[in-house]
Amino acid sequence: MKSERYKKGWDRLKEIDGAAGENVINALKDIAPDFADLLVEFPFGDVYSRQGLDLKSREIATVAALTAMGTAGPQLKVHVNGALNVGCTQQEIIEIMIQMAVYAGFPSALNGLFIAKEVFDERESKVE
Repeated sequence: MKSERYKKGWDRLKEIDGAAGENVINALKDIAPDFADLLVEFPFGDVYSRQGLDLKSREIATVAALTAMGTAGPQLKVHVNGALNVGCTQQEIIEIMIQMAVYAGFPSALNGLFIAKEVFDERESKVE
């Protein structure tokens, strides 16, 4: 039986990341099921469910942070999708990454832009 934190987190994860988020959790179940539960409960059940910022603002912050890190490509891909799912436009995502060039450097921003392009292209091909 899963906790209320888990249930709240699972609903928030699905709302933001959809199938991509579910795939991450399911992939962890074979290797680290406790970590999968923590990933649902803490970031999504506790942090993403807080008052004070709407989901779009939270995803803008997340995309900016992951872009700046420059080492979290798979996570950035999931969250670019998430940002689009909660109302960010492609142009807003591009602007976030351009802004990160100032603070994280051109290589991090460039890597982020290539990941964003990949996500945009994948989503566009699903529409056709």
